[in-house]
Amino acid sequence: MGKIFVIPATDSMIEIDRLVKKFGDFTAVNDLSFSVESGQVMGFLGPNGAGKSTTMKMITGFLRPTSGTARIMGLDICEAPLAAQTHLGYLPEGAPAWPDMTPRAFLEFIIRIRGLDKIAARTALGRAIDMTELYGVLDQPIDTLSKGFRRRVGLAQAIVHDPDVLIMDEPTDGLDPNQKFQVRRAIEEMSEHKAIVISTHILEEVDAICSQAMIIDRGEIVAEGTPSQLAARSRYHGAVTLTLDTALKTKAAEALADLAGIHMEVTTRGDETSLHVFAASDGLEPSALLAQVRERMSAQAIAPRALALETGRLDDVFGELTRKARPPAPRYEETSA
Repeated sequence: MGKIFVIPATDSMIEIDRLVKKFGDFTAVNDLSFSVESGQVMGFLGPNGAGKSTTMKMITGFLRPTSGTARIMGLDICEAPLAAQTHLGYLPEGAPAWPDMTPRAFLEFIIRIRGLDKIAARTALGRAIDMTELYGVLDQPIDTLSKGFRRRVGLAQAIVHDPDVLIMDEPTDGLDPNQKFQVRRAIEEMSEHKAIVISTHILEEVDAICSQAMIIDRGEIVAEGTPSQLAARSRYHGAVTLTLDTALKTKAAEALADLAGIHMEVTTRGDETSLHVFAASDGLEPSALLAQVRERMSAQAIAPRALALETGRLDDVFGELTRKARPPAPRYEETSA
């Protein structure tokens, strides 16, 4: 008789406990710990080679950790991999699938592997097709599909059994803007009763669908929080950005030059210029700075295209945290004989 695994009571649907993965002398993932609860979408961010895909493979049981473990619905992925994986949906990097199969045949195959009965299978297949909008390509060989449709087939196999936990590596990779919107909407619809982890390079995706975010670099966590909390660590947080015609750049800068305790940065692209106005740490409060900039523009009869108080920029924080202490790239120097 096989083992019976009882799901322990836990608030977290995903628990990562001191995960380490080494390949020889190289440490790809170093002592990662975090948790994801029902209703949360965790954005898992990092530069190439940071350890994101390796971590996901360990969470899902496809790669055994050097030490530490992951628990899915309280089930240890190392001790009870099959029991834990019944609660998992996984979209790996590249979304591999049998190229000669059609999406319909592939999904029916996944449903059989997952052990769904006939009634549940019919419902599951229809739901996965609806959410990924595969109607027009169901009976074409997967090998003939565009990269975007192949990605959607991969997403459909990950969600077809309605898992409690979803782990997705670059779910919108290769999709056009309309397809990205559709996938993001599907993730939002599923997120209410699931715990979801999404690895992505697209920072706007984090703002759009993630309730939590984590940045890792060289296998270690360097920041975590809500997207707005991370963005607030940006140097742009509390700055005022004035967007106007480039012809008005000098006039606007002169109108602001005598404001006490500020400095400005100028970005010009063709006929549009952005003036970024920063207050010193002991200077004007952001709302007061915005009011003063607005007043100066009005006094000089300058009509900006846009005037906004910055809440912060996630890309700025990402760059600062993942560029630190990186060894410089090797330089090629040409020498003469």
